[in-house]
Amino acid sequence: MKRVLGIILGGGAGTRLYPLTKLRAKPAVPLAGKYRLIDIPVSNCINSDIHKMYILTQFNSTSLNRHVNRSYNFSTFTEGFVEILAAQQTSDSPGWFQGTADAVRQYIWLLKDWDVDEYLILSGDHLYRMDYSLFVKRHRETNADVTLSVVPIDEKRASDFGLMKINDAGRVIDFAEKPKGEALKAMEVDTQALGLTAEQAAKSPYIASMGIYVFKKDALIDLLEQAPEQTDFGKEIIPGAAGDYNLQAYLFNGYWEDIGTIEAFFDANLALTKQPEPPFSFYDKDAPIYTRARYLPPSKLLNSRVTESMIGEGCILKDCRIDRSVLGVRTRVGADCVIEESLLMGADYYQAFAEHNSHAEDSKIQIGIGAKTTIRRAIVDKNARIGQNVQIVNKDRVEESNRESLGFYIRNGIVVVLKNATIPDGTVI
Repeated sequence: MKRVLGIILGGGAGTRLYPLTKLRAKPAVPLAGKYRLIDIPVSNCINSDIHKMYILTQFNSTSLNRHVNRSYNFSTFTEGFVEILAAQQTSDSPGWFQGTADAVRQYIWLLKDWDVDEYLILSGDHLYRMDYSLFVKRHRETNADVTLSVVPIDEKRASDFGLMKINDAGRVIDFAEKPKGEALKAMEVDTQALGLTAEQAAKSPYIASMGIYVFKKDALIDLLEQAPEQTDFGKEIIPGAAGDYNLQAYLFNGYWEDIGTIEAFFDANLALTKQPEPPFSFYDKDAPIYTRARYLPPSKLLNSRVTESMIGEGCILKDCRIDRSVLGVRTRVGADCVIEESLLMGADYYQAFAEHNSHAEDSKIQIGIGAKTTIRRAIVDKNARIGQNVQIVNKDRVEESNRESLGFYIRNGIVVVLKNATIPDGTVI
């Protein structure tokens, strides 16, 4: 894998994840109480023995830079690195990245200099565990110019994805973007050709791209330079290459979730609490997910009841009830609070008197959850100050709402409290 260079696409403005992306790049959004989205592809690369990685980004990249620099420092005696490549103005490229392919094109001068055989193109907002060495091995065995990682899906979900057709040798021969009706039926394939059993193939007769690719070095350079007007891999570069290049499909049959929307992000986090076995686990000793080491104290639970939940390091919970929730690092929950099916991202720092039960000693609302507060089906971003006797329960069952001036949004019926927001005592949402 020393002949492979990893390129992680940091995404655009992250409008589907807004307001979680208001103050941070999409790959820097916190995940599972202590991680960031970017930790998933970077850890997959490290576990696959790919140690040379670039991350392409252009929006709100400060926190992403900080996290990557503090988390991933390889030995000076190796070639390993994880570096951010931010959008910049040059005489040849005076504008922002216009799409996934354009982002790579604007830095192709740098990527060319690496003596590698393949480029591995990854997305920064997916949750999955994958051994990329098997992916690259299949690419080399089939002598492919481009190999796409694909997932088998059923008819119910198929029309939400870009689909493709393959021949008996696994070569991609046709594409369709979110087809419906007869166009959808026309994209059915025998997924047994990719290794599924007959029963599995009958249930999932379609294959969808994961947005993960392996390119031969020369093939990627040619494709980007031959069509400078094409700015997106999935919609333009890959479909346009099907006629003249050997495009192969590689089946990934494990858990994979595109968590680019608030609802998908929320559901993926809460799914981690499921028993007896969640769809994705951070407890795999053979393929760990890495992140920044914070050296926080153990979490303290005082007279609290916690069921089916994940609690990050350095939390302080007093006389409260936590049910089916994920609590991030340094979360503080006061007495008589009820937290149900919620994601609390925690805090970046402790306030003085962090172990006090409420803000009764101070006229200001402290970071954390004040006493006698109920939070249900909500996301509370970092450093939020929730007062006492607050009800965040979406009382009126609103699906979409913008209350940024009041410190929250509602997306798909999920209340999202903004980072650094203050919700006064007695507020009902």
